[in-house]
Amino acid sequence: MQKKIGFIGLGIMGTPMVRNLLKKGNEVTVFDINTKAIEALIKDGANAATCGKEVAQKSDIVITMLPQGKHVYQAIFGEHGVMEGAHEGLVIIDMSSVTPAETQAMFALCAKQRVHFLDAPVSGGEPKAIDGSLTIMVGGKEEVFELVKDILAHMGSNIVHVGESGCGTTAKLANQIIVNLNIAAISEALVLATKAGINVEKMYQAIRSGLAGSTVMDAKIPMILERNFQAGGRVDINLKDLQNVMQTAHEYAVPLPLSAQLLEIFYALKAQGKESLDHASIVQHYENLANVEVSRKGQ
Repeated sequence: MQKKIGFIGLGIMGTPMVRNLLKKGNEVTVFDINTKAIEALIKDGANAATCGKEVAQKSDIVITMLPQGKHVYQAIFGEHGVMEGAHEGLVIIDMSSVTPAETQAMFALCAKQRVHFLDAPVSGGEPKAIDGSLTIMVGGKEEVFELVKDILAHMGSNIVHVGESGCGTTAKLANQIIVNLNIAAISEALVLATKAGINVEKMYQAIRSGLAGSTVMDAKIPMILERNFQAGGRVDINLKDLQNVMQTAHEYAVPLPLSAQLLEIFYALKAQGKESLDHASIVQHYENLANVEVSRKGQ
């Protein structure tokens, strides 16, 4: 059965996610501070709202997809926010990348008003947001997850309930460690191979089916070889995610030396004005260190 869905946050990920919801026949009411993003989705069949309160009044489920925890909190609990228009039994699904502590705090506040809250961050970047094949990691009450998993399936192909509130956001932090450190390792290898003068593209073809092969490798090496750093996963967004990683790790007294070093690399890229580039641009940091540029044929 189709449901009335509200969606707040129409950025690089939110917009294609709304389009997939619309393609499945859902009635979707959207809101964002970017009015052009709203106008574009109205043309695709979405309804417009002027604030989060209005979104909630028109919806059975409200999805948020916003840059940081403070933006999610404001959209839900701020003036004219979702909770001002919420009804008992409303399900809020936050698909943003925030900290587990922020998620658990919002879950508790919603529960006081008998509103359900799930944390459901995603992995896959813009390409998988567009084709509807995102991986979605869900935390919260399992019975609430069961109510909305069919809607999540309109946006993703791998949807897993990983535990109670905060577990989805914790899984996303783990994901971001693995993805970004993988890109850094790939970058080091490509810079070494280029400096040595071998054919980097042939090297990639030789190793991609072995133990070193990964989804990250297949997504990022072609971009690097093409010198295409148009963002699917922006530097500034991944920097924020690694800040969340380190904050959470410190709360649990878990040392993460590799993640800490990579966070500094992200700060360096931001200082160089590269915050809007894809995180494949990590390679540029290593290229600068070695005074070489990765190319298809090597040096």
